[in-house]
Amino acid sequence: MNALQKYFNYRQALIDQYIKGDMTKREYLNKNFDAVLALNIEPFQNVDTVDKGLFNYQYYNAMAKDARMEANRYGSTDREYNRIYNSESDYYYHMKDKATLRVLQLLEYKNVHAYFIKVRSRELKNKLFEIVLEDNNMILHSTSEVILNKLRDENCFSEGVCHSRIDSYINHRY
Repeated sequence: MNALQKYFNYRQALIDQYIKGDMTKREYLNKNFDAVLALNIEPFQNVDTVDKGLFNYQYYNAMAKDARMEANRYGSTDREYNRIYNSESDYYYHMKDKATLRVLQLLEYKNVHAYFIKVRSRELKNKLFEIVLEDNNMILHSTSEVILNKLRDENCFSEGVCHSRIDSYINHRY
């Protein structure tokens, strides 16, 4: 088993623990972040497989969420650090969206469907959508207009709002 397969197996074990209630969302995010870093793998420059693209997605998502938690930690007590970490988080979310597009291209949009999801956050309402990769048993999320338009062009996007397949995770603050 290669390093990516080990990571995805470990990630699934973390998800299972989270679902069972054995850890909080913050604990899950921290352990996933540690797992991504422990691989000592930088994001792949040449994404020629779906697994490499999905790793890049997970890497950038973990980095973005960690930076967002740091920004929130500083809140209004240190506006400069808050701004720096929010900017860093935005960069990583942008890179995550690039990884998402690459995965969709590699899959040729086959067995992919997406839809807006019901969220508690006013900021994400009618912006956050879920992308289900049926063959990979993977769920991705984005707010990118570019990805949304591409999914619509490829007839993979269902209009309307649905519950997320991982609703309790999505709508739980960290």
